[in-house]
Amino acid sequence: MYDICCVGHITLDKVVNQTGEFHMAGGTAYYFANAVHNLPVNFSLVTAVGPTETTVVDQLKSQGIHIVLQPSTYSVYFENIYSGNQDHRTQRVLQKADPFTVSGLSNINARFFHLGPLLADDISLEMIQFLAGRGLVSLDVQGYLREVKEYQVVTTDWAFKRQALQHITILKANELELEALTGHTDMEAGARLLNQWGVKEVVITMGSKGSVIYTDSTLYTIPAYPPAVVKDATGCGDTYMAGYLYQRAKGADAEQAGNFAAAMASLKIEAAGPFTGSEADVLEVIARNKIQLP
Repeated sequence: MYDICCVGHITLDKVVNQTGEFHMAGGTAYYFANAVHNLPVNFSLVTAVGPTETTVVDQLKSQGIHIVLQPSTYSVYFENIYSGNQDHRTQRVLQKADPFTVSGLSNINARFFHLGPLLADDISLEMIQFLAGRGLVSLDVQGYLREVKEYQVVTTDWAFKRQALQHITILKANELELEALTGHTDMEAGARLLNQWGVKEVVITMGSKGSVIYTDSTLYTIPAYPPAVVKDATGCGDTYMAGYLYQRAKGADAEQAGNFAAAMASLKIEAAGPFTGSEADVLEVIARNKIQLP
């Protein structure tokens, strides 16, 4: 039995920002796995890549990460372009991977399943229902709100959201995704609607403006921890959720988990690539900013 199991594709990423152009592995699976691996938690990753990208999987395995690899004809290929505002990006999808299958997860048991679809057909409603019968399901909703038109990623609605959300315990979205999903620009109104649709815990990340968490009819405001330098925002949301679920798995409440997650995301933005710090590093950021965890 794992504490946390993440399900998502590892991607090929081209990142273009103010400092240059970079080519690297990416996706929720990659950033989440690297981040949570640095924390004392029992973790497994279920992913899929094309045959030419298995070296990324081998590298993760060499770090001691347990991986279940599903076959795929190709890997997902994303192009992420950031302006001077690191909170926003434009994307293109140059290549897609095969969807995940229920049979590929039949032997995995976990307390939390964190789903990181990158595109709408990555993870089916059947799989969400299946996993909800085996553990608590956490979802980064971004992929279900992405439609690819002539390689461009545009925001769309999630076709089977009402059927799926009743099986989701924790849902993570940013402000734009919340609006696309609920029609609300007000954080609390949108979170309340998701709660009415079945989600127990709603996490809304807002980049440099911090985050909010809605659970048990209470809205918690989590501050952003200012990074020493801004180098690469790619994977910050995934790093946030790695810290958040780690804290929830060890028994922290939502507000405690949110503060830890925000500090962890701040450390990640200071360097290109995935989070490589430790729990002690995160606690040092919290202490340095003189924010007391409840």
